[in-house]
Amino acid sequence: MVLLFPGTFDPFTIGHASIVERALPLCDRLVIAIGYNPTKSSADSVEQRVSHIAALYASEPRVKVIAYDGLTVDACRREGAQWMLRGVRSVADYEYERNLADINRAISGIETILLYSLPQLSYISSSMVRELAAHGHDVSQYLP
Repeated sequence: MVLLFPGTFDPFTIGHASIVERALPLCDRLVIAIGYNPTKSSADSVEQRVSHIAALYASEPRVKVIAYDGLTVDACRREGAQWMLRGVRSVADYEYERNLADINRAISGIETILLYSLPQLSYISSSMVRELAAHGHDVSQYLP
């Protein structure tokens, strides 16, 4: 089974890494897919994020890191992923992810697997890490 884990990963946090590590036993291959989102300004380019995340998983042959644009279900098809993987931290995340899962299933038949964040990581988000970094705080404890 191939899972595709999409996101902007700006930055890739220890919460994201936890989802990857916990999902690996569920699949033969896990594709971390970094989406181009022109509406978001990013600290690092998509290419830099691909390179950084790929380096984190260089010793794990089942992990592949790609960049994509367009619909995530199309990236799933290109990568041969039958399932999409998403992380959920809160009820608000769940509602958002449920709606995405419903539309993705309707337009493509691709199902979504939700993994809940570990309780000790549930407050960590990329936007929180970016904001702390922008105000000069050390964010290394939130990054793998």
